[in-house]
Amino acid sequence: MSSQISDQPSASDTAALPAVKAVRKSFSSPLGSLFVIVVTVLWTIPTVGLLATSLRPKEDVADSGWWTVFAHPNLILSNYHTVLFDGGFGVSGGLMPYMVNSLAISVPATLFPLVLAAMAAYALAWVRFRGSDTLFFLIFALQVVPLQMALIPLLQLFSGGAHLGGMTIIPQFNLSGTYAPVWLAHTMFALPLATFLLHNFISQLPRDLMEAAVVDGASHFKIFRSIVLPLCAPALASFAIFQFLWVWNDLLVALTFAGGTPDVAPMTVRLAQLAGSFGGRWELLTAGAFLSIIIPLLVFFGLQRYFVRGLLAGSVKG
Repeated sequence: MSSQISDQPSASDTAALPAVKAVRKSFSSPLGSLFVIVVTVLWTIPTVGLLATSLRPKEDVADSGWWTVFAHPNLILSNYHTVLFDGGFGVSGGLMPYMVNSLAISVPATLFPLVLAAMAAYALAWVRFRGSDTLFFLIFALQVVPLQMALIPLLQLFSGGAHLGGMTIIPQFNLSGTYAPVWLAHTMFALPLATFLLHNFISQLPRDLMEAAVVDGASHFKIFRSIVLPLCAPALASFAIFQFLWVWNDLLVALTFAGGTPDVAPMTVRLAQLAGSFGGRWELLTAGAFLSIIIPLLVFFGLQRYFVRGLLAGSVKG
């Protein structure tokens, strides 16, 4: 591959700076701070109620509201043990195997599109080749394809391959009962948006830095690994958070390609089953629901500083 860096237009961001400063000033004012605090409290109240209900005995949940826990704290952990390991009430087994399945699905389904999109975004932004603009436009246009319309064709492709008359174009993959169909589906539908977002970030990297690396004899792989990846870590982390949350909370793709078996089904499938089996057992349902948000919360708070930097990236260039 040629080590020539493509020409990039150097647009001035001077006009955008006053607007950015005005937004920051408005949010740092006392009124803006009060508004943020009020919204945060209102947004957190349902989660606090969910946690309080999951820690209360069945009798207390049936007799009083969750807010009474502050006046009469009577908290137990048996609800989580029942949901994780015992099941019961017509449900065999707990949530633990399904939580492991969710991790086994979400982590690769986040890393695969992230790696592929980062490489594609770098190539489209800084590698000169004919048709790069057209290719980028086609990738961007793929975002309009709805996921729901592609589920049945993809399921038929994964289960039986593709045939034209009597000729086999794509052989049968025999992927049923594995994580691979879910990985492939999430990866394919995440790539257009990931490539578009990362391209916008990578294309704004300082041109002098890229040209200096080329002059020093660095290959495209060296530039991508040593320069681009460290600099676009905030953008990568921002997309990783959104993709992980999307895959972790997904039910439609999981039901279509993984089914409901304990071997590959994620936590969302099991929670849907628990809602139908436990019925009015709110202490168990809330325990299962709170377990489903623990991992996303840990991921978000672990990558929060990169997420904030990724949101602010592009407001000031270079």
